[in-house]
Amino acid sequence: MSKAQIGSAVATLVLAAGLAACGSEDGSGTGGDAEGGPSATPKARAVQDAYRRTVAADTARMTVSTEAVADGQAVTAHGTGVVDLEEGASRMTLTSQGTEIEQRVVDGVVYQKPSGGQKAAVPDGRTWMKTDLARLNRSGSTGRSQVSDPAEPFRYLKGADTEDVTRVGTQTLDGTRTTHYRVAVPVSSLAPGNAGQAGELRRQLGKSSLPVDLWLDDRGRLRQESVRLTLHPLQGRTPGKQDAQVTSTTVLRFTDFGTKVSVAEPPASDTADVTGRLTRAGGSARTG
Repeated sequence: MSKAQIGSAVATLVLAAGLAACGSEDGSGTGGDAEGGPSATPKARAVQDAYRRTVAADTARMTVSTEAVADGQAVTAHGTGVVDLEEGASRMTLTSQGTEIEQRVVDGVVYQKPSGGQKAAVPDGRTWMKTDLARLNRSGSTGRSQVSDPAEPFRYLKGADTEDVTRVGTQTLDGTRTTHYRVAVPVSSLAPGNAGQAGELRRQLGKSSLPVDLWLDDRGRLRQESVRLTLHPLQGRTPGKQDAQVTSTTVLRFTDFGTKVSVAEPPASDTADVTGRLTRAGGSARTG
């Protein structure tokens, strides 16, 4: 498996991790009772409430790290930045294999500014690439696995059933006491509105659900989320060649709730819209 292939898997897994909360369904950032109702156990209610309680914190600093290993090769990616949990805007610096990308998300649109030799990947001599995730989603393109919003909603937590949630124990993270839960999450919930991507992920995982580990603080807010999984090669993807399976671990962490966040769109004159190219190519146009 080439580094480009592993990098594609990393992008898929970052999305699959359901990185960060963005916006409540009613746009208020708050909500009522958990959807599980009175029959839900305390552990299930804690997980169900995590989305609303985290969004209610308004903003946070976030870090995300991913390591994917295939056929003895490893690709790592690390990002640091800030996120507006209610509005969904975020700003991050992403680093992978010596390449640095500045990324902003505004109103569901991802803007990426690559560095070094990757600058040539931006069309028309521009500095920023623009990807409209809503347009990708409407097209049904699996390209969304190549460009992902680190503020992807994790609304799947609200539907967690009692039998899907296990309380693992307690742990201190960054000086904060947390409770560790493990949730069996349906793969279909990790790619909402994109049946093609969900099907692709399900085929590569070889199962319909996967465990997601969550660490919630004493106020019920998400402090850390971790996903470890194995993607199995798809037969016939490359004629005459068997791709290696990919093992990946992705970790998201929130700190400094309430931190100041300001995110602006790059100048339109310095931005190239690559959404159409991603849609036509199924997501093959990407940096890295």
